[in-house]
Amino acid sequence: MSRKKYKNGNIVTGCVTGIEKYGIFVSLDNYYSGLIHISEVSNSFVRNINDYVNIGETINVKILDVNDNDFHLKLSIKDIDYRINKKKKSKIVEVGTGFKCLEESLDNWISIKEKELLSKKV
Repeated sequence: MSRKKYKNGNIVTGCVTGIEKYGIFVSLDNYYSGLIHISEVSNSFVRNINDYVNIGETINVKILDVNDNDFHLKLSIKDIDYRINKKKKSKIVEVGTGFKCLEESLDNWISIKEKELLSKKV
């Protein structure tokens, strides 16, 4: 593994693994993780960090400092577009009939299958 994988000023992608009152924990890969201190979340007052990210969310982060010995990074989402816009899955819309079409066809399907099985026995 390259010891110089991450550099100050780079913007990289990570996954939010924890949220505390003082900051956001982010995992970048199997080795490196970092903290976005509450002071690096926004230029304005941050009342609740949970308003900015969710655990499990993939976000962009800016690297402020790298500690290659401990595989730890100081990170920021201040002044960058940290949200990763993924296409949201569309919700399946129910048509209102539910199992009605299955109910209406079930007797016919059973009858057809019974005739098929009886004809094989003869």
